[in-house]
Amino acid sequence: MSIYNNILVVADINKDEQPALARAMQLAAQSRSRSKVCFFLSIYDFSYDMTSMLSVDERDAMRRGVIGQREQWMHKIAKCYLVQNIDFEVKVVWHNRPYEAIIAEIFAGNHDIVIKGTRKHDVLESVIFTPTDWHLLRKCPSPVLLVKNSDWPDNASILASVHVGSENDTHLGLNDNMVEQLNSLSERLGAKPYLVNAYPITPANITIELPEFDPNTYTDAVRGHHLTAMKALRQKHGYDEQQTIVQQGLPEDVIPESSEKLNAAMVIVGTTGRTGLSAVFIGNTAEHVIDKINCDVLALKPKGYISPLDPKTAV
Repeated sequence: MSIYNNILVVADINKDEQPALARAMQLAAQSRSRSKVCFFLSIYDFSYDMTSMLSVDERDAMRRGVIGQREQWMHKIAKCYLVQNIDFEVKVVWHNRPYEAIIAEIFAGNHDIVIKGTRKHDVLESVIFTPTDWHLLRKCPSPVLLVKNSDWPDNASILASVHVGSENDTHLGLNDNMVEQLNSLSERLGAKPYLVNAYPITPANITIELPEFDPNTYTDAVRGHHLTAMKALRQKHGYDEQQTIVQQGLPEDVIPESSEKLNAAMVIVGTTGRTGLSAVFIGNTAEHVIDKINCDVLALKPKGYISPLDPKTAV
């Protein structure tokens, strides 16, 4: 199955190197059908809207001039990334909230995926996600691919962080979606696919409050449940046991450790898109995982997810 044929790429205005555009072209070139790539940028300068000495028409003309300059720059830096037989366009909009502009374009252009570069901190040797990244991960209706490097490493693997311990329909559907996209991406990028699952450690307070409680029996039962569920998932999608990892621990520890061990160039995670106070006080497990992964991250929403910025639901 060919996926991601209508790709939205967010330009990095701060540098000429565009790893997100490189990854988009790499995916588009391996598609079985003709692909389209839109190179997108949202810009805004408060001073242009506050120049009271100019008329509305003059301010509009100034904005169009700035947009035109950025379009020329984007066409120039994109030349070295372009691939034949791929429809390519540049689009620049004037908007003071980049993530809202990106999501609006997702709806307007029916894009399959948004690809955006991330920044790497030279001192900490880790990926630093911007506020725009987090807004997209929580509110974007399409898959979001955050790219670290433009070059795809040799003998790389792609991991899908599945949640096999749950019987919730949302999680089960998301697991199947992650595996399907794992299959497609592994084929298109020439990578080795793996399924990874973390199961919880036995809470220490239980052994204190219940002296008769046997933590070893409990741990064995939990592990057995996850191994059985993982076996069902891998057999459903035709995976070998060697392509699966079931390990005790927190997902934010197990997934990054597994990605480093398996030379992962990308990790696929599922996110519920929780926003507001629930995101602040509860947090998303996927976001804790994402924050510790030093490679490309593809975040998927569950089936039926409705973005808070969906124009159809706007009041």
